[in-house]
Amino acid sequence: MTANDGEFSLLRLVPGVLRARDFRLYTQGGRRLIDLWQNGGAAILGHTPPSLLRELKNTASRGLYAPLPHFLEQRFIKALSHLFPGRSFRLYNSAPAALDSLIQAGTAALWRPFLDPAASLAALPDTPALVPVLPGIQGWRGGLPQGLCVLALSPAFESENSLPPGEFLPPVLLAVATRGIYDLITAAPERAKPAYPRIARALKESPWQRRGIYLTLHTAPAETDAPAESEAWPAFFRRFLEAGFLLPPIPSHPLILPGVLSPGEEAKLAMALQRA
Repeated sequence: MTANDGEFSLLRLVPGVLRARDFRLYTQGGRRLIDLWQNGGAAILGHTPPSLLRELKNTASRGLYAPLPHFLEQRFIKALSHLFPGRSFRLYNSAPAALDSLIQAGTAALWRPFLDPAASLAALPDTPALVPVLPGIQGWRGGLPQGLCVLALSPAFESENSLPPGEFLPPVLLAVATRGIYDLITAAPERAKPAYPRIARALKESPWQRRGIYLTLHTAPAETDAPAESEAWPAFFRRFLEAGFLLPPIPSHPLILPGVLSPGEEAKLAMALQRA
């Protein structure tokens, strides 16, 4: 929790989590929860991807926690260029204050991988500033990533905007995020198209709208709308939690279909979605 944990207050309903494996959470009371939030997308490849854990361990073992100049920054930018060709990048430890107004104006937008399974990772909207949600270590403030916030800027917007210059990031974060980008690219064909026929049938008779692996309510608020205390989201959150599923505590975050579900878990989730 952070000083801004009002938007995360629904997480207080979740029993203490002892460990996380893939897309499942295991609590103190012996419950297993299917994670449909996935830390806002930072765990879109699961909670224990071996390559990310290896990068984290190796870089941390060298004591590279401080935000100091390091060659990993250029390696990270090279990886970002594979996802966002032709754009420049600014790196921040937390989302700059100006970003909120840019998102409200439609000048900036969150970019989520696998949003459209028919499109490649490089098929991007014309939005001048994109804020990628990447696998690795991220927190959230007001629905925006912090701890590692990246802006991918179009060439014209690079010279016209009033955003602050980029910051140095701890190499341990850069190492994990760089590995996460390459893992995204490798996982794209399989992760973008999970075969869940029961869920597909259930969504035809439910209030949920699907885009790729993401589900949103037809009446869901926009990315910048009020936090979880508003609307009917707390009721949805409790209902799904009782059924064994963790919804996003922030209603503007979409549900993310897990990369792995057993047949029983898929049937149970299909029923929960249909009843919502």
